[in-house]
Amino acid sequence: MIYLFLAEGFEEIEALTPLDILRRAGKDVRTVGVGGSTIRGSHGIPVVCDTTIDAVSLADAPEAVILPGGMPGTNNLECDDTVRGFVRAAFEDGKPVCAICAAPSILGHMGLLEGRRATCFPGFEQALLGAHVTGESVCRDGNILTAKGAGVAADFGFAITEALCGAETAQKLRSSMQCHA
Repeated sequence: MIYLFLAEGFEEIEALTPLDILRRAGKDVRTVGVGGSTIRGSHGIPVVCDTTIDAVSLADAPEAVILPGGMPGTNNLECDDTVRGFVRAAFEDGKPVCAICAAPSILGHMGLLEGRRATCFPGFEQALLGAHVTGESVCRDGNILTAKGAGVAADFGFAITEALCGAETAQKLRSSMQCHA
């Protein structure tokens, strides 16, 4: 199971675009509401989640964890012990830990970026503690995938798809969706 955590104030494009791409790839992605079953994004769009934070358990080991950015969504995600527990479990199991925009700051604060290449929304670089900040649109270093922001949400989704399903699947999806690199 892939867990996509949503908290009040998340960036809608950064969550829903990768979600759509991964589901097109046949992946089982569960949206998890932090604070309720309907979570309002940073632009006021309500999203009904598949489940809530109270209903998930680390007994169902994550295949991957995805954290969208947005404010105050990123702060709300970082404050949640369960979210941080899922991030840590995925990281320690070598599973993809994916964060976009401001959300890579969560990984930095948790000490998961030490010695790794990473990127984020401009202005959050100082929070990527121990990372080599690349400034790339999308950056993959081992099981850590980071991206700059909403404008690269599709590329972020394809990078996650490649990490989970392989380059051929990601490229086929990219072509079928008319998202030429």
